[in-house]
Amino acid sequence: MTAPVAFVREERATDFTAISAVTVAAFASLEISSHTEQFIVAALRSAGALAVSLVAEVDGRVVGHIAFSPVTMSDGTKGWYGLGPVSVHPDVQRQGIGKALVREGLSRLRSLQAKGCCLVGHPQYYRQFGFENAVGLCHEGVPDEFFFVLAFDGPMPQGHVLFHEAFKAKG
Repeated sequence: MTAPVAFVREERATDFTAISAVTVAAFASLEISSHTEQFIVAALRSAGALAVSLVAEVDGRVVGHIAFSPVTMSDGTKGWYGLGPVSVHPDVQRQGIGKALVREGLSRLRSLQAKGCCLVGHPQYYRQFGFENAVGLCHEGVPDEFFFVLAFDGPMPQGHVLFHEAFKAKG
């Protein structure tokens, strides 16, 4: 079976319903999920905090989404972003669509002159993109092995990372 060819592009207003549906489907079976990811994306969008928001299309159908939003560093460092949520519909997972979204999203962050990116995620997955566990930087309540950073430019921030308020969205 040949993997589908995904086209990655910026989200459009006409994609919002499809993005929500893909996000719900992608996280439905994840036990570690609070199943609020679709609300987080909507709240980030509503707050104007989606610095980069991309979809992956296969045959004209939205099958994936990735969001990047500014984060606050307790040491005052500016220009850092958080990755997430990232969603790929279960029908097309493990076929490179998530990787394409991450790579394109990181490329777009670099073009915005971002200093770096951080995320909470699966250790084996995000290392392939250059993400590492940070020494001296953490996200409260998240075990160090699940918090990752990728510096693009400048020194590594120190202290705590605070993701956008939208990450508390429940519905």
